[in-house]
Amino acid sequence: MGILSFRKEIEKHPAPEGFIKVTDKPIQGLSSEQKAMLNRKGNVLFNEGKFDAACRIFVTTGYSDGLARIGDLYMKQNRTLDALKYYLLANNKAKSEAVYEKISKIISVLIK
Repeated sequence: MGILSFRKEIEKHPAPEGFIKVTDKPIQGLSSEQKAMLNRKGNVLFNEGKFDAACRIFVTTGYSDGLARIGDLYMKQNRTLDALKYYLLANNKAKSEAVYEKISKIISVLIK
C-alpha cells in the first residue's frame, strides 16, 4: 500500500476523530493583536519546557508553527500518532505525509 492510497483510505472514513482527534479549532473571536500576544506567550512557555501550556495556547490561536513544533516534540518522544494530530492541526502536509509514510511501512511489514 503506497502512501497516497493509505492516506485516501484513512480520509474516506466518516469519523477519523475516533482514531485521531482533529476537531480542535482556533477561537474565532481573537483579534490579530490578541493572537500575536498569546503566540509570543506560547513560545516563551515552549522554550521554558512548559509544553502542555504552550500547546493549549497554540491550539487556541491556531498557530501552525507552534502546533508543528509540538508535533516535532512528540515525534522525538516516539509518539507518532500524537505528532500526526498536531501536524494535521497545523495543516503541515509535508510532516503529516512523512508520518503517513512511516505508518504505511509499518502496516506493510505487519501484513506480509
